[in-house]
Amino acid sequence: MQLGARWQRGTPPHRSVPEALHAAIAEQENGHPEADSWTLTWLEGRPRCELDDLVFVALDVVGRVRTGPVSGGGEPGLAEERLAHSADDDDADDDDWLS
Repeated sequence: MQLGARWQRGTPPHRSVPEALHAAIAEQENGHPEADSWTLTWLEGRPRCELDDLVFVALDVVGRVRTGPVSGGGEPGLAEERLAHSADDDDADDDDWLS
């Protein structure tokens, strides 16, 4: 089990945030000077950081850094993340036998 964390905008990311996300976090902080703090959660074993309710920075299933706006309703930004991954997924037709 991995626990989430919070930290203030403008301070170094929490020690459990992977180094791969640090540059994207800094970029989002620069673009949102009005923001206050980050929240780290773990979804399906992958880190997801949200800057207030504005933007997210996460690793997708193949380890690519993803950023985007936090959407309302349901799991914030997860639908967009899944769509982005499925569009890039070479094995998307593996479920054809289910039809």
